[in-house]
Amino acid sequence: MGITIKKFVVKEARRSSKRALVDFMIDSGAVYSLVPQKILKKLGIRPYRKMEFILADGAKFTRKVGDAYFEYQGEGGSAPVIFGEKDDEPLLGATTLESIGLVLNPFKRELYPMRMVMAKSI
Repeated sequence: MGITIKKFVVKEARRSSKRALVDFMIDSGAVYSLVPQKILKKLGIRPYRKMEFILADGAKFTRKVGDAYFEYQGEGGSAPVIFGEKDDEPLLGATTLESIGLVLNPFKRELYPMRMVMAKSI
């Protein structure tokens, strides 16, 4: 697991003109990303389900989940997004990193292009 802070653009979809620039804590140990619901609603992003999450201390909580489009340095991808509530901080997880084709180097705390590997049948 590695943690760092980076700015990403969040939009409803790739071609959407509405956008928000968000400072995310990037945690390669987190699965989904979290954006304050106030930002998501302004962008027109709507939740489609609720999910239960567990914190490191074992505490459980429920949050709404939808889909958003994330961009970093001109590259982008869609991923599930958690609708953050009061006191929730923006968090960027592994699913979003993978959708953009990025990997976090936990030692240098930098993002790098993911090496894309494909299997080929013989």
